[in-house]
Amino acid sequence: MNTLIAGNWKTNLLADSAQALAQAVRDHCNQTNVCVIPPALYAGKVAELLATSDVALGLQDISDQGMGATTGDICAQQAVDVGAKYVLVGHSERRVRQFETSDLVARKALAAASAGLVPIVCVGESLDDREAGRHEQVVGEQLAPVIQALGTVMDCVVAYEPVWAIGTGKTASAEQAQAMHAVIRRMLVDAGKGQTKILYGGSVNAANAAELAACPDVNGALVGGAALTIESFAVIVKAFTEQN
Repeated sequence: MNTLIAGNWKTNLLADSAQALAQAVRDHCNQTNVCVIPPALYAGKVAELLATSDVALGLQDISDQGMGATTGDICAQQAVDVGAKYVLVGHSERRVRQFETSDLVARKALAAASAGLVPIVCVGESLDDREAGRHEQVVGEQLAPVIQALGTVMDCVVAYEPVWAIGTGKTASAEQAQAMHAVIRRMLVDAGKGQTKILYGGSVNAANAAELAACPDVNGALVGGAALTIESFAVIVKAFTEQN
């Protein structure tokens, strides 16, 4: 299965530094399995810089609604129009801070897929859930509405991001990552979506990328802080590409 390495820039960078990083990714990681996900304000300029490259563009979120009176939102059609191929839905920071439910995430995934985008559906458990042994149940409950909404026809990517390893400096071991990815794989196989890529998104960095890439059910990475410098991002891209 081909890999996907997606760099989520979150709300970091200003215009000049975003353009410089996009140029660096284009120059050093010009591969079809690489995606950059800049702040939406800079997506148009980044799209121009990537237009003649193999690097894909993603957005960090979209509305579950179409074009119309939804002030402040970005709809799927606009994401396509700016040149995006992928869009994140259900990132843990939005589930927690914006109170997004799994049903809303499923509607966003459906809106994205219906417009021709590939939704990267983020799932993951809190530290309390893991310590209580509820991690598989929680992830299953997050994923089930998306599987039901998309059916077997519409494609998606799943990103497993243990919330306790996002921006905390903690990292799930390769064994923990593989164990949960195997659980997610079984869920997808049972739903007729066994060829879906599953990315790992819990503080991937240059030091742990090769070990994670060697896991059989880890098909790529959703990279946060390590995507903000070309030095670390290029190491991660190389690690996953060599395992493909």
